[in-house]
Amino acid sequence: MIYQSSTLFLQERTKHIVELCFSSSSSVNKLDLETLQHLDKALDKLYQYQGLAGLILTTNKSTFIVGADITQFLTLFTRPTSELTYWLKYANHIFNRLEDLPVPTVSALTGHVLGGGCECVLATDFRIASTTTSIGLPETKLGIIPGFGGTVRLPRLIGADSAMEAITKGKAYTAEQALKLGIIDAIVEQDILVNSALDTLQSAIQGKLDWKTRRTNKTQPLKLPQAEQKLCFQVAKSIIKNLSGKHYPAPLAAVNTISEAAMMKREQALDVERKHFIELAQSQQAHALIGLFLNDQQLKSSAKQAVQLTLSSFSSVGVIGAGIMGGGIAYQAAAKNMAVVVKDIQQTALDLGLSEVANLLSKQLEKGKIDPQEQARVLNRITPTLHYAELESVPMVIEAVIENPKVKGSVLAEIEQVVSENTIIVSNTSTIPINVLAQSLTKPERFCGMHFFNPVHRMPLVEIIRGKKTSEETIAQVVSLSLKMGKSPVVVNDCPGFFVNRVLFPYLTAFRLLVQDGADFSRIDQVMEQQFGWPMGPAYLLDVVGLDTAHHAQQVMDNSYPERATKVTKDIVTELYNLGLYGQKSRSGFYDYSKQQQKTKSASEQVLTLVKEINSSPILNDSNEELIDRMMIPMINEVLLCLEQGIVSSAAEADMALVYGLGFPAFRGGVCRYLDQLGMQTYFDKLEKYKHLGPIYQAPPLLITMINNHNTFYSSQYQSRLPKTSVNSCHKGAES
Repeated sequence: MIYQSSTLFLQERTKHIVELCFSSSSSVNKLDLETLQHLDKALDKLYQYQGLAGLILTTNKSTFIVGADITQFLTLFTRPTSELTYWLKYANHIFNRLEDLPVPTVSALTGHVLGGGCECVLATDFRIASTTTSIGLPETKLGIIPGFGGTVRLPRLIGADSAMEAITKGKAYTAEQALKLGIIDAIVEQDILVNSALDTLQSAIQGKLDWKTRRTNKTQPLKLPQAEQKLCFQVAKSIIKNLSGKHYPAPLAAVNTISEAAMMKREQALDVERKHFIELAQSQQAHALIGLFLNDQQLKSSAKQAVQLTLSSFSSVGVIGAGIMGGGIAYQAAAKNMAVVVKDIQQTALDLGLSEVANLLSKQLEKGKIDPQEQARVLNRITPTLHYAELESVPMVIEAVIENPKVKGSVLAEIEQVVSENTIIVSNTSTIPINVLAQSLTKPERFCGMHFFNPVHRMPLVEIIRGKKTSEETIAQVVSLSLKMGKSPVVVNDCPGFFVNRVLFPYLTAFRLLVQDGADFSRIDQVMEQQFGWPMGPAYLLDVVGLDTAHHAQQVMDNSYPERATKVTKDIVTELYNLGLYGQKSRSGFYDYSKQQQKTKSASEQVLTLVKEINSSPILNDSNEELIDRMMIPMINEVLLCLEQGIVSSAAEADMALVYGLGFPAFRGGVCRYLDQLGMQTYFDKLEKYKHLGPIYQAPPLLITMINNHNTFYSSQYQSRLPKTSVNSCHKGAES
């Protein structure tokens, strides 16, 4: 053994060929700061190694390197610019030393090779991949750009156009895709991976492969005429601006970085990358997006821990109700290799449900995401029936009938009479309290809520609602099913509206109040979409949901929380409902949908006239900030109340539920992250300005407690420890 540490080791593989094996003591390899230090020391040994002829990079794990340890780097992002600069220079210095070894180098890749792991292997001369390899630079999804040379080496390896697409999309490529792009040089089966990489290395040593020219190309300016460069980068910038928008600056920063460094050699180009990386790393967007990533990891980890004792594998499931939701649930389960029994009382409903599944599969087929064989397999996994008898052997039944407590209660009682005593029954409901529905069952401990969001195949969230008598085993089983269906489960306690819809309706009430006070609904939509970042403004959202649905649900929520119900004397939603203007489903709501394939929203003239009648004194002087405050405060307050009341157990779960379930702007990180960035005291001052508007604008007790205790929701995420290496040692390494 030439060198060994807790994250990697060096050993002689064959005569004069050395293997550098990434072998973390943890479950996966990460390019954390400790690994960088060990890699630096291993390179010291390699530069001193007499007779070295070649180097092969390997791993003894199923995955090469999953990326950087983002918790460490999130900590670094809060440090002074000088300290972050030193660490980046240190990392660049290490990868440059790897790239500059006086012998050919090859990487043998397996599993995930992402982020810093991808940047590491880009510094080697050749990359041989197994069929399991997934490789890419996903940093822009976290609000940053590659910081270890990815924007420098990848364009010089595969060309500026392909590199800009790979980096701005943050895409992980399969081995086949990476081979076509030129990121890797060959694909082989896992059992011959290392031998194939060694054969490639021997060919390079013997002069059969020109490794020196390859290496030189990566350290020199881009080989592209300046006129072509100018056109290439202008087009790319225009496309990225339209796709990403102002709220997600990382993709455009990546293009600017590549463009600015195009005519530079490696060292100068790395300086440009470092400058842009640091600007992004210190932005609120990066902290929010990285925070979401960490929340997602925490959510998945908690869910997996909750199901560790779960024995059910859920090879089958029953769905009662073949409507849009039932059909969507059936599709999702069947697409995840589960047998599905779909039961309804009418054949026409079953036909519509299967048609919904067929349409979803056809779209997947058109996009090339599945082949005809998989399309047939998914359809064959679904068994439609008019009889309960088909459900006798399924381990779980999902009720998805009309949102009516009497109908649902009756159906749930019927299900319980048919299925086995061990079968779990869940209700897909969006507003009806689970404790109310549980009264229809003799075994409420085997019952809970499972709130899917529409469209089921696109929305990642599932709210799992725990009733007073629901057993923990039942919750664990339903979490297990959610994971198998490819969903992100958030467990909440029962209350009217549960968590997501409960916090949505105060937001919609704020919209109704604004329109009553004379605000232009189309301006509100524009501000909330373009300024705040929602995918849909409140008026358009109501049109999509259906104003009839929203009207009835608002009544339920007002009756459920009378102490917080805010009277809207001239309610635009009620007026539209009374006129039969339900939104998209009636071809008219706040906007006119009578013209087919209309690309831009056109405000309904009838509604514009109605708004004028409701209030003849339109709001003209309110700033965009004031509109945002009036819209967002009721939602933020309701989230705080839900946390205080234990409806949702953590800020991380609350934020993920809102991002996944409502489309809360990801670059803001969720309500709790947004509140942290805004500042608790600043937010309280805003409340003082609007508290006259009613109870939904009053400061929740939790806010006062947090202000008095100087608390934030996410301060602990910035407390992870860094290795003991000092700034001075980083500086010394970077400058040597």
